[in-house]
Amino acid sequence: MMRAGLKSFASRRSFATVRDKLNELGSQMPQGGPPTGLVSAVAGISAVGFLGYNSVFTVQGGQRAVLWSRISGVKDAVYAEGMHPRVPLIEYPVPFDVRTRPRNVQSLTGSKDLQMVNITLRVLSKPNTSELAWIYKRLGHDYDDRVLPSIVNEVTKAVVACYNASELLTKREQVSNEIRHRLVVRAADFRIILDDVSITHLSFSHEYTAAVEAKQVAQQDSERARYIVEKAIQEKKSIIVKAEGEAQSARLIGKAIQNNPGFVKLRKIDTAKEIAGTVARSQGKVYLNADSLLINILGNEQLGEDTSAKKRGWFR
Repeated sequence: MMRAGLKSFASRRSFATVRDKLNELGSQMPQGGPPTGLVSAVAGISAVGFLGYNSVFTVQGGQRAVLWSRISGVKDAVYAEGMHPRVPLIEYPVPFDVRTRPRNVQSLTGSKDLQMVNITLRVLSKPNTSELAWIYKRLGHDYDDRVLPSIVNEVTKAVVACYNASELLTKREQVSNEIRHRLVVRAADFRIILDDVSITHLSFSHEYTAAVEAKQVAQQDSERARYIVEKAIQEKKSIIVKAEGEAQSARLIGKAIQNNPGFVKLRKIDTAKEIAGTVARSQGKVYLNADSLLINILGNEQLGEDTSAKKRGWFR
């Protein structure tokens, strides 16, 4: 019991000592909060840091910038990529993306022969970097949305109206070049540079397409009929030539037989050679009469004469 009382007394005494020291330290501090010099120093450092951070601006890659001032408005100077100075709280940078951007513009217009044409152009555009202040003052950041659809439709309708529907297909390159030339001139009025203009799609109405297909089918049928007529004429000519050749051959053969009776035997010999060659080349065995194979080229009369001559000679 004595030991427990002594321990509690010692702990209370140490706590009182710590409390007294804290009260003494608190009495030594000045009344009314932190010192004024420290607050001023922190405020001065913060102000300098803020002004230093906002006294420069950075232009990212692929961009240009112009400055808008609370006093004089948009300045004409154009700032390239990198870090540049400005007046804090007075001047503010306005960045512009100057990289080439693609845009597809579709237009429905009529041709010279009053055919409806659906044409799509792909335009590559970018702002004129030296005229960014003019663009920002009059058009803003969405200059391409404000300008390109209207001028592309205007120029496309004007050019397509100068050509027939068939010429739009056969002279497509010429039409594309003319549209590009007119668009470049028209876009220059708005300080926009066009790197390329090309026709990506060109189609006509369903009625015109069906009429063109029907015309092509009719032309093909006409060509086929012309071919058939020419083929019949050529066959007729070939038949006439063949008949004339056969008649001439018959006349020549008749004259040859009339002048030389041995011509028939010569033809028999040639025919017999061909038949004998065919039979010899065949793999099977054939037994035919000599008369059917034209092997008996001398004829029965000659054989009869040879037989009678042999008989006379035998009994002689």
